[in-house]
Amino acid sequence: MRALLAVAASAAALSVAACGERADLDIAAGTGANPQLPAPKKTLLPTMNIAPAKGWPAGGAPNPAEGLTVQAFADKLDHPRWIYVLPNGDVLVAETNAPPKPEDQKGLRAKIQGMVMKRAGAATKSANRITLLRDTDGDGVADLRSTFLSGLNSPFGMALVGETFYVADTDAVLAFPYKEGETTISAPRRRVTDLPAGPRNHHWTKSLIAGRDGQHLYATVGSNSNVAENGMAEEEGRAAIWEIDVATGAKRLFATGLRNPNGMSWEPTSGALWTVVNERDEIGSDLVPDYMTSVQDGGFYGWPYSYYGQHVDERVKPPRPDLVARAIKPDYALGPHTASLGLTFDTTSGLPAPFKGGAFVGQHGSWNRKPHSGYKVIFVPFAGGRPSGPPRDVLTGFLSAEGEALGRPVGVEFDRRGALLVADDVGNIIWRVARR
Repeated sequence: MRALLAVAASAAALSVAACGERADLDIAAGTGANPQLPAPKKTLLPTMNIAPAKGWPAGGAPNPAEGLTVQAFADKLDHPRWIYVLPNGDVLVAETNAPPKPEDQKGLRAKIQGMVMKRAGAATKSANRITLLRDTDGDGVADLRSTFLSGLNSPFGMALVGETFYVADTDAVLAFPYKEGETTISAPRRRVTDLPAGPRNHHWTKSLIAGRDGQHLYATVGSNSNVAENGMAEEEGRAAIWEIDVATGAKRLFATGLRNPNGMSWEPTSGALWTVVNERDEIGSDLVPDYMTSVQDGGFYGWPYSYYGQHVDERVKPPRPDLVARAIKPDYALGPHTASLGLTFDTTSGLPAPFKGGAFVGQHGSWNRKPHSGYKVIFVPFAGGRPSGPPRDVLTGFLSAEGEALGRPVGVEFDRRGALLVADDVGNIIWRVARR
């Protein structure tokens, strides 16, 4: 009881100590090809501004942009995070959450962070399954639901290559035989390759995408800390995208210095791989913008030594000026602390003209910025394979007027009919956005 009271008191003290810090800039200033990057704010404790998870009231839904409609494609799911659409139109949903992380939960700060995650709706036990959803009558609502795979370990990314279905668990890439139209897989799994995990496993989500050559997979692995405060030995193989040979399981580091990469997608004009990345915390509400960027083979993107190119993070010791000099500036900022996770490009969209020819991003929303940021789905227009203008809102209204999280968008993907599907892990819903 005494320890619990100490944690509660410390949480209250943390909230009070950080309550004075707030953003000086609006979100637009931290968005685009050349975001404003003010001086870091040094506070005793990190800013905390939690949007308590509430869920949608009966009949509630997010607000679509003009020219769009939204409806629930499927509800009553269990923390749906990621979406994958099979060639026959079946929709796969990873119902998942963090695995046990005993080393990441030690100490007072970790206990407080656990309280934060619980309040934000991110501390539920993982269902560890992938669910298949099928709309058999074409009305935009799934009327068939089946457990496609179960007994997984915090699954996240999914990819189909030929007749092999791949899943990125938190600690490995697994392979399963797949036949078109089947609603469940009972065949034994094959372990393709291990992924960095372990008892800390701070950023546990592992996204996955198939290479265009059909011979490789690409897997994201987030950092094991905020800014390497546990030492660089804990970061081995992390803050990176791995390239995996599907035939042998051999892998190599494709890109590094990416603090917490999540969604990946192939840009249709250039053919380049793009990813969205969650940047570092605890240097103020205006820093550091999350971003989306094309990914260069062998590229280094700064973490933990610098951010947004050569902006040195003085907290990281010892410094590495040699790596800072190599750091690649990201292509496009998505606003500070927006927790941008989902990414998909418009290749088969049935959406109207203002939302054609660009990227859709699911922004899970901040817990450490005043005022809140994210909590919406945005569209970034592209031209010639590059971002070409400011973002446009696609879905909003995930925050109530009282600052409660009615929902939190994560993965985004187009269905076979050109509507955008959005995973909402607080609402436990897959939303379907279509032309009005």
